Amino acid sequence: MLPRWDYGDAVRVTRNVRNDGTFPGARTGDLLVRRGRVGHVRDVGTFLQDQIIYSVHFLDEGRVVGCREEELIGVDEPWIDSRFEVRQKVRATRSLVIRGEIRVPLGSRGEILDLERSAAQGVVYHTHFDCLPGNPLLVPEAALGLWESDDG
Repeated sequence: MLPRWDYGDAVRVTRNVRNDGTFPGARTGDLLVRRGRVGHVRDVGTFLQDQIIYSVHFLDEGRVVGCREEELIGVDEPWIDSRFEVRQKVRATRSLVIRGEIRVPLGSRGEILDLERSAAQGVVYHTHFDCLPGNPLLVPEAALGLWESDDG
């Protein structure tokens, strides 16, 4: 298990970093660093002897946070920004069809479970829709809009 980055290397965080209860002075769940931000490695360590953890200093935020290797990319690697975030409520901006049958009607409410970025496809979201319980779908960004409210 060798670290990918070393002290001083510039890295970009690929997911929002929220306080898991270990960051002093912030409430659990508070956003510490927004995805896409660039920081510099200050230290490299391990967690449970099988995960590499980097202490990354994000100058603009004035914070040093721990990041797992899979949450980081090199600053020179391609970055594709995304419109939505994990756990964000969204709506279908078009009907979604599976094998010729409308399974997610226009306007249906969903929640982002995860996302994938690729140069070829852009951003696609693992999305759970209330109308299709237990069956998350991979949905392109263009087929989703912001869920405005849970009111009637």
